[in-house]
Amino acid sequence: MDWWRDAGDLRLTSPATVRAEIEAGVADVLRNGGRPLVLGGDHSVTYPVVRAVAAAHGPFTLLHFDAHADLYDELDGDRFSHACPFARIMEEGLVARLVQVGIRTLTAHQRAQAARFGVEVVDMRAVAAGARPQVSGPVYVSVDLDVLDPSCAPGVSHWEPGGLTTRELLTMLQAIDAPIVGADLVEYNPLRDASGMTAMVAAKVCKELLDAMAR
Repeated sequence: MDWWRDAGDLRLTSPATVRAEIEAGVADVLRNGGRPLVLGGDHSVTYPVVRAVAAAHGPFTLLHFDAHADLYDELDGDRFSHACPFARIMEEGLVARLVQVGIRTLTAHQRAQAARFGVEVVDMRAVAAGARPQVSGPVYVSVDLDVLDPSCAPGVSHWEPGGLTTRELLTMLQAIDAPIVGADLVEYNPLRDASGMTAMVAAKVCKELLDAMAR
């Protein structure tokens, strides 16, 4: 895969400017003709990344794999928490569709937010019954590693049993039949990855995302 290159780490200077710095760094990649695959970091990084991609490409479908919907209006007074990025994205109309897969922690507030924003939720009950995400047109893919069952990826901060297997996630990524304008892979926590298994899984998912982008 000699078509891709490592753009290096972003230099983030302070909490007050971190979102602007992420957005500017991704915008630089896009201006140079690239498509970003961003490695987090918690899920709060997706909001500034998507802002940059939307500015370059216009609205697109956002395909989001996660145990959590991350649609809270705020968490502990923080509207830019890792629990809130998709609320901010939808408020700003940055995407044409938000399709969430693997969700298994919806609260009443998040159900109301999903209804408010017209989010298409393929939760784990639906996945177990055979449902799969259907997307077309330009797509941005966001993968939170806790979409996977902890037996497959224990090295995450928020364990949530009953998730996808690694094979199920890879099959869904391989089934994407649409141009991918960007992607992120987030929420790896090495402090919880004693065996190193989650790092290996993350590397495999990263490879599959690159392959899907190359198609």
